[in-house]
Amino acid sequence: MLDRAFFERPSLEVAPELLGTIFRHETDAGTVAVRITEVEAYVGQGIDPGSHAFRGKTQRNASMFGEAGHLYCYFTYGMHVCANMVCSPDGVASGVLIRAGEIVEGVELARARRTTSRSDKDLAQGPARLTVALGIALTDDGSDLFAPPFSLERSAASVDHRTGPRTGLFGGAELPWRFWIPGEPSVSPYKKHPKA
Repeated sequence: MLDRAFFERPSLEVAPELLGTIFRHETDAGTVAVRITEVEAYVGQGIDPGSHAFRGKTQRNASMFGEAGHLYCYFTYGMHVCANMVCSPDGVASGVLIRAGEIVEGVELARARRTTSRSDKDLAQGPARLTVALGIALTDDGSDLFAPPFSLERSAASVDHRTGPRTGLFGGAELPWRFWIPGEPSVSPYKKHPKA
């Protein structure tokens, strides 16, 4: 099992070690769990222009500056919710964006939530699809990953991974801070930002 100390490290250390972890969310509708197959690391204030914490603490990004092992959820493009796992000691902002996963529990519920999905491999392929499949909402911002309705179960074995630039990003696009399990169908395709 993971503990809070696991997340009290820089996101660049945590990110590749999250691959293969089972991330579970229980709701009134049922439980959905994903095996994490793709992540991106974001470093904090004044360091990483791709991070929401780059310019400092705001009401929106406050969870990133809080205790490690919590969720930082935010809207993107005004309609999608994405979820990060907060890393580093309290007061130091860094996090890992959960980009994609393989549904390993609650596939029927995930299908019901993701009605536009064409196959099971893309139920949680991409950060916005993943939050929909898991039933994560903006109201989950700040939630403790070590308390219901969330839980994490670490893979018993180390997982082989690849690394490359973060997808769809303008600031800091050249940094190889995206990590994924090679050969996994749920991993999202790389997309370069038009201005990058």
